[in-house]
Amino acid sequence: MPASTPLKVAFQMDPIEGVDIDADSSFRLALEAQARGHSLFIYKPDKIAYVEDRIVARGCDLEVRRERGNHATLGGMREVDLSEFDVIWLRQDPPFDMGYITTTHLLDRLTPGVLVVNDPTWVRNWPEKLMVLDFPDLTPPTAIARDLDMLKEFKRRHGDIILKPLFGNGGAGVFRLTPEDRNINSLHELFTGINREPLVVQKFLPAVSKGDKRIILVDGEPVGAINRVPAEGETRSNLHVGGRPEPIGLTDRDREICARIGARLRERGQVFVGIDVIGDYLTEINLTSPTGLQELERFDGTNASALIWEAIERRVSAAAA
Repeated sequence: MPASTPLKVAFQMDPIEGVDIDADSSFRLALEAQARGHSLFIYKPDKIAYVEDRIVARGCDLEVRRERGNHATLGGMREVDLSEFDVIWLRQDPPFDMGYITTTHLLDRLTPGVLVVNDPTWVRNWPEKLMVLDFPDLTPPTAIARDLDMLKEFKRRHGDIILKPLFGNGGAGVFRLTPEDRNINSLHELFTGINREPLVVQKFLPAVSKGDKRIILVDGEPVGAINRVPAEGETRSNLHVGGRPEPIGLTDRDREICARIGARLRERGQVFVGIDVIGDYLTEINLTSPTGLQELERFDGTNASALIWEAIERRVSAAAA
């Protein structure tokens, strides 16, 4: 349904030419925006800049269509002043490194005149694996440390653990260490040789064999979920490493978790969020570039993209009033 007032929308994201149009959430958001009458512009994260008190970007006008092999038409490269847009989507994929963080600082300078989704201040201050620390009663036993002795002591207490990089994404670098496993020294050496970040360790949750549930929240309210089931012999349930998406409903525990975190997400401008729940435990709150919109729409017909745009349009209208 077209919006009452067309908006100028920019997407800060990785190149759209290579996305999977049947799975990519950014593509689905762009398609929905276009259907609602909004104009689209796209630029890569390395094309945003601060120039003499202006935040500018070099990119292209964009048209999208659900046509495999011909899903995006890009206009000529041009420079724009991002303060002239109504909405900017922060949608590039991690890694959540200093380049990513710098773009959030630049986008901060556009607010409140421009609605940046999700709010870059809180995307920066609430990395996926750190925001959950505010809710220790909802999460499995967790430690964040770089010191090897501290990691070993956690493993001694809990036996079966998951070890992963603090700012990793997409299941990369996620290891399960059983009580008999002797690789923690080698993995610590590997990770600390790559970067200076701490590691995350969590007690392993056997319920992951039944799936890692991705719950989508729009403006703090749960709108649906998909279940991601690990492939045979695999601990990780991420779809791009072989996880299988399945339809699933929300349990009372899921709704309890969402009720606890929803208001805080809404108040801090996190319009589109995907949380991960294994069994009865919250494991991550994904703000940077959540996924799952197309799978949810296929499974139960929920057009979460439309709900997201309705929330954005309400926010833009309220700010203009």
